[in-house]
Amino acid sequence: MKRLFAFIRKEFLQFRRDPKMLAMSILSPLLQLIILGYAANFDITHITTVVWDRDSTALSRSFIDMFQASDAFQVLDPIRSRAELVKSLDQGQAALALVIEEGFQAEMEAGRSPQVAALVDGTDSNTATSGLFYSGEVVRRFSEMHRKTPSSVGEITPAGYVVPRVRVTYNQSLESRHFLVPGILGLVLMIITMVLTSLAIVKEKEKGTLEQVMVTPVKGWEVILGKLIPFTLIGIVDILLVIGAAGLLFGIPLKGSLLLLLSLSFLYLLSMLGLGLFISTVSQTQQQAMLTAVFFIITPMVFLSGFIFPVHNMPGVIRFVTPLFPLKHYLEIIRGIFLRGAGMRELWGPALSLGVLSLIIFFVSIVRFKKSAD
Repeated sequence: MKRLFAFIRKEFLQFRRDPKMLAMSILSPLLQLIILGYAANFDITHITTVVWDRDSTALSRSFIDMFQASDAFQVLDPIRSRAELVKSLDQGQAALALVIEEGFQAEMEAGRSPQVAALVDGTDSNTATSGLFYSGEVVRRFSEMHRKTPSSVGEITPAGYVVPRVRVTYNQSLESRHFLVPGILGLVLMIITMVLTSLAIVKEKEKGTLEQVMVTPVKGWEVILGKLIPFTLIGIVDILLVIGAAGLLFGIPLKGSLLLLLSLSFLYLLSMLGLGLFISTVSQTQQQAMLTAVFFIITPMVFLSGFIFPVHNMPGVIRFVTPLFPLKHYLEIIRGIFLRGAGMRELWGPALSLGVLSLIIFFVSIVRFKKSAD
């Protein structure tokens, strides 16, 4: 054990002699959280909108006012011709164009459905879909408000009209940041532990110090633990920093158990450290280690783990592959603990999958590392 503690002390001394590495280990996670937490936002607001009001009545202006009052839309100056409408869409000045046809007010007062056309720029499909959804909500509210308004033909109230009462649980404001910020913890831990572990080992391999260590009385398992324990401790510090920053900066408190989160995060750290160890065995230079980590591990995990794109929307073949990525299971765990306050009873499935996967990755990496060292 004395040799092991001496080896761990050596690793921390190397950190102290390399302040850039220490800053990358501690400050980089906070920087990534702040940048991604504020920049990565799927909530669509202030959709640029132009309106061609061909009716020009009090009711049509009231209809436009409802769009102007919504934060989802930014209504630009009114247009007066079809040419202006086409130009605003072609030049990207507006993402949504509304055309209120003549007779809008007369049709409403007669109890009929007036004609309103909505033209959407489909270049950005996410904005286009949100624009159609939000405009539909505005039209629905406008229709409900004027159904209850007496007109020349009396009050228009359809028989059996149902008023839904919707309640959103866990993320009442429906902000995408509440979904993304907990997931950033999984991304940060993957980058910090896996990349730094592989770079640190390959760096010693480049300098020739790793071979010198291997010919000393230090045993192989002591070398492995001496390399991995410091990065495990750094990973735990990063977890606590990200949890604190999520609550202070973004108002996303941890609803579940901190102890459960740390325990299951250890399994995830085990898989990431194992992958870092494996990368060091197939790389001869730090550049090779970085490229291997980015192109063959980080990129597939980010796209196929559910960090950005829902797994259930992926093709069947891809969904079959996603359980092989530890990040997928960790995202289910951390979002469940963070947002829903879930316990082990609800998370035993992804926890078991993550544990089995982590042990396999770690075991294979240790075997590979010993063979390459020999």
